[in-house]
Amino acid sequence: MWPLKNEYRPMNIKNIIEEKLSEVILNVYQLKEINLEVQENKTEFEGDFTIVTFPLVKQLKKNPESIGVELGEALTEQTDLLESFNVVKGFLNVKVKNQFFIDNFKSVTNDFDTIEKKNSTVMVEYSSPNTNKPLHLGHVRNNLLGFSVAQILREAGYDVIKSQIINDRGIHICKSMLAWEKFGKGETPETTNTKGDKFVGNYYVKFDQEYKKEISELIAQGSTEEQAKKEAPLMKEAQQMLLDWENGDEKVRNLWNEMNSWVYKGFNETYKRLGVNFDQVQYESNTYILGKDLIQEGLEKGVLYQKEDGSVWCDLTDEGLDQKLLLRSDGTSVYMTQDLGTAVERFKQNDIKKLIYTVGNEQDYHFQVLFKILGKLGYSWANQLYHLSYGMVELPNGKMKSREGTVVDADELMQEMHDIAKSKSEELGKLESFTEEEKNENYESIGLGALKYFMLKVDPKKKMLFNPEESIDFNGNTGPFIQYTFARIQSLLAKADFKYKEVENIEVSQSEKELIMQLSNYKTVVTKAAEALSPALVANYLYDLVKSYNSFYQSNPILKLEDKNITQFRLNLSDITAKTIKKSLELLGIGTVNRM
Repeated sequence: MWPLKNEYRPMNIKNIIEEKLSEVILNVYQLKEINLEVQENKTEFEGDFTIVTFPLVKQLKKNPESIGVELGEALTEQTDLLESFNVVKGFLNVKVKNQFFIDNFKSVTNDFDTIEKKNSTVMVEYSSPNTNKPLHLGHVRNNLLGFSVAQILREAGYDVIKSQIINDRGIHICKSMLAWEKFGKGETPETTNTKGDKFVGNYYVKFDQEYKKEISELIAQGSTEEQAKKEAPLMKEAQQMLLDWENGDEKVRNLWNEMNSWVYKGFNETYKRLGVNFDQVQYESNTYILGKDLIQEGLEKGVLYQKEDGSVWCDLTDEGLDQKLLLRSDGTSVYMTQDLGTAVERFKQNDIKKLIYTVGNEQDYHFQVLFKILGKLGYSWANQLYHLSYGMVELPNGKMKSREGTVVDADELMQEMHDIAKSKSEELGKLESFTEEEKNENYESIGLGALKYFMLKVDPKKKMLFNPEESIDFNGNTGPFIQYTFARIQSLLAKADFKYKEVENIEVSQSEKELIMQLSNYKTVVTKAAEALSPALVANYLYDLVKSYNSFYQSNPILKLEDKNITQFRLNLSDITAKTIKKSLELLGIGTVNRM
């Protein structure tokens, strides 16, 4: 199960107050393990935080107002935190001393780059495409989610291995190969000036078109639809090609190698533009053989069984699941076969504590079965496997179907985001003084930043509707809004010729307090996001941080002040805010620009 046991808890201002409060409750009432809720004060009553006293009413048999007064007095006497307090209907509002915020900001600044190492390695699998088609919108969410989770885990102190398994064999691959062999007339990506993965994907679509024609003809001749699907010549040829491939037929293998090389070149171009990468790559064409070996072991141990037709199965009915096919009667393997081999190989080659599979929720059952079978085969690390299940992406006009050629292509989507960013920037006149090269770099950063932020701000478990136009907005909870705030701070710091210098004896304003509290939350948010495997927690924290900074920026003059100490302090605040924005964006795989 996830998460791994986490003994490190970063301390933000709220955590410190909660800890001191627990000590006071123990001292005053001799009550252990009482955790009262501490909230940032959003009321009109004076105070930085509100403490809810009602949980103590029943145990102490006192009214909440008197408990609030007693706790307020005790916190004042026993700690050096409070400047004042007031109690309103059982809610204890506390005003924290000014120096506490200054000291906390110093600790945030000094600890900014420190990471508490876990000495534990986690592998995150994502992307894992088939080599019969280009990457599409669903792959985009998968890659962005997996890459971001890996970034967050690394920031939380884990050693991380980013991996993918490329599904480079099987009947679907043979369909593209057969279609090219029959209809390609020797053309290549180079001769047609087509990106390699798209070139092969076109032949996957071509196979489906021709296969449907054959089915229609067979039905017209009196076959049922089910019979027609089985008896269609193209399908039979594809199945034979798969058998030939598994038997090592030289001609089939050469064609397979060549077409896959076209696809890999195309994939790498897409990954580079999307900004994701991998530490390890495995291929199903290798791991399915390992899976077959495991199946033989399972038969010998009596964990698996063989039917009369030669097919091999695992009976999981006692586990509340069903009987799962692992090897077809003709000896060819299924997806589960290679997944078994892949998992064993990964634990054999790497000292990993957890393996996280980033795969859509339509595969929930598959992973339940996979984990159960590995457990039955005797692998103790089977309980260290976790399926990061996420919802599908839809567009305003509905779902995608790859075999019909109606997918939203990843490359075309990225280009569309670039073009929308260009159009909106030109409309707002934001980049008029830039060179053409600078403009294009900004369009790319803004466009892809908008795409990534929009995808990642949604909880992974939720299905999402992606609207490209809506994602590129320079106001609201969007990537461009956050990138713009970062650029604004860079402009301010450049204008001030900023250099960090510590400042003492400053009276902190309310908006400065709120900003310091947000900055102190960064490591807590990273820890929670790592535990939840949810980049959405980082994205929403980032939006709150940017709102707090903009409120501070609007409320407090910076460069026009006579008091240079206050100017320095506010520049220090701006600098660490920009660094936190940049680091948070990096966790989401998003870049920054210094001018917008």
